[in-house]
Amino acid sequence: MKKVIFDKLFTDVIVFFLICSFTLTSIVWILQAVNFLDIVSEDGHGLITYFSFTSLNIPKIFNKLMLLSIFLSIFYIISNYEEKNQLVIYWVNGVSKIKFLNRIITFSILFLLISLSISYYVVPYTQNKARSFIRSSNIDFFPSLIKPRKFIDTVENFTIFLDDKNNKNINKILIKDSSNKNNSQLIISKSGKIINNEKNKFLQLDKGVIINFNNDNLTSFNFKKTNIDLSQYQTKTTTAPKIQEIKSKNITKCISLLLKDKNTKINISNLSCDSSFYKNLIQELYKRMILPFYIPLLFIIATFLVLKSKNNLNYKYFKIKIFLFGVLIVIFSQISVNLVSKNNFMTLIMIVAPLILILFSYLIFLNKAKSSS
Repeated sequence: MKKVIFDKLFTDVIVFFLICSFTLTSIVWILQAVNFLDIVSEDGHGLITYFSFTSLNIPKIFNKLMLLSIFLSIFYIISNYEEKNQLVIYWVNGVSKIKFLNRIITFSILFLLISLSISYYVVPYTQNKARSFIRSSNIDFFPSLIKPRKFIDTVENFTIFLDDKNNKNINKILIKDSSNKNNSQLIISKSGKIINNEKNKFLQLDKGVIINFNNDNLTSFNFKKTNIDLSQYQTKTTTAPKIQEIKSKNITKCISLLLKDKNTKINISNLSCDSSFYKNLIQELYKRMILPFYIPLLFIIATFLVLKSKNNLNYKYFKIKIFLFGVLIVIFSQISVNLVSKNNFMTLIMIVAPLILILFSYLIFLNKAKSSS
């Protein structure tokens, strides 16, 4: 019987967690996807790149909201069980409040392992995969971004200005091309045409002059017709890997080397291992390996609800207090990332903080449960 009633409780928590996390993740993803529209509107990438990039951010958002979703789920289910007198079933079947908490903590380990797996392996992989779409993407929408009487610098080291545009035909064009460090060009053309199809993406210019700036030399020549291949230019979107996209094992290896020798300077895959990045590296590893340990703590905090009956005059106030405390722990867990720094003592405190809080909360629960029995 005990197994059945606990299975029911755990199933309800999991179902509510999936609903809650899916809802919150969807809302944040939509808001973030809107902010990422400049990938198309300003940086010239195609829609496939946009949707691939934004979709691969879902694991990161899900993991970011996991602590809050977990607390809301366990808090709601236990609160709902108390309101419907379902908790009485546990006490009638000989389950003490301490045993109830122990089963809840054991159950929380499942979420802890899931969170660790997502943050340590899945998020870095999907973030790197998302960035790879930007790296390999061409500027499909660049021609459509060219507007009359406006300087367009979407493409790196390439600026274009035109006086008039009629469909694919453009007039009075000024182009500055600095893609070659040793030889920049200024191109002035009377008219031109934008060729944008699956096989060709270039500007076809008619009747103009090209001025070359080569070190201290200045040369120019006229042309009747010339083509500028747009595929040779790169977008200004950041393509270099960020720390959040680096494999966890590489970050761990770098931190280990820097702890042994702070003057270490070495490249580990796509990671530039240097002491100047130590703070960012330790914070990133903290997010991946330590933050998930706040999950058992949140389960314990929510379980404090069983210490008071709904018939108690102070129950509503007590429930609000437990809810606010749980939310504060979620907020503190996020703030704690910024407290991790080059100060090894503060970093150590933040690392052991969730474990100390778990032990402290557990002892308080034991004391309260014994005194109320």
